[in-house]
Amino acid sequence: MVAITNMQKLGAAATLTLLTCSQGLLMEASKEGGHYPYNVATVPLMSELMKFFLSAILLYKAHNRDPKGTQMTTDWKSVLLFPIPSVIYLFHNNVQFYTMAYVDAATYQILGNLKIVTTGALFYIALKRHLSRIQWLALVLLMAGATTSQISSNGGGTLQAPIQGYMLGIVSACLSATAGVYTEFLMKKNNDNLYFQNLQLYGFGTIFNAIRLTVDDYNSSYENGFWLSTGLRGWNTITWLIAINFAFSGLFVSWIMKFADTIVKVYATSSAMLLTALLSVWFFDLEPTLQLFLGILIACISINLYFMPNDSPPPPPAPVVTKDEEEVDRAR
Repeated sequence: MVAITNMQKLGAAATLTLLTCSQGLLMEASKEGGHYPYNVATVPLMSELMKFFLSAILLYKAHNRDPKGTQMTTDWKSVLLFPIPSVIYLFHNNVQFYTMAYVDAATYQILGNLKIVTTGALFYIALKRHLSRIQWLALVLLMAGATTSQISSNGGGTLQAPIQGYMLGIVSACLSATAGVYTEFLMKKNNDNLYFQNLQLYGFGTIFNAIRLTVDDYNSSYENGFWLSTGLRGWNTITWLIAINFAFSGLFVSWIMKFADTIVKVYATSSAMLLTALLSVWFFDLEPTLQLFLGILIACISINLYFMPNDSPPPPPAPVVTKDEEEVDRAR
């Protein structure tokens, strides 16, 4: 396994932050009259197909370049581990839907930040990965910064919700953390080629997304036709850019899971949320708030604490014992 430094992890997080941040801006720009002119469920399917075929091409080139060095475990017990992340995310998406039935949008966003700490806890418990006290403090600060940015100065009803809403929020955070940590375990459990692992992940992802679209069409009695014939209806240039962005973001996440860790992904997604809110002030004429700038400041401090090298001075060198001192010690 290739070892990478904290600065390389920070660079990976910054790149994923930019990709994730642009997703929200592109999705907002793709609206027509305040609504999406296309079936939003077809975008993840298209991005999964893009990732699948890109991974197949990259795997083919890697195998031609180094057949012996391109490791691929084809045992069915190993292959059957790869649908599990899709199943976890399926449950996670349903729990998110039920959570929204009990809480408002602001409370939902704030509860979503619990995944930062739950990811850190599972990272430590399941993967046996050590986090220093400074890194734990950094994760708590990141959660505090993200939460601060989402608290409205005039939102008196924020965090006032039934207990069911809080419980579902905690379950959602745990499922999100489980999916991330499990995916990291899956990518690092052996030295299989990254593109081969991607092929399995995105192959099952394509199947699950196709099943979801089929079920949706069946439940609506095919009101808008079958997705195989109407899936690209309403798509425009920006919609294609969103699908391409999703595809490259997914490939980059798998690289992070293979060579970095899931905490890097947590920092990237949280930072992207803050950066998107900041850019929305200019692009969509939203009013900036003190909470937003405080949240960004706290997040920057958290990033510095987690990724930057330790500034503490090195321990003093051990004293050099001379031969005369050794003879004195023996005489004693």
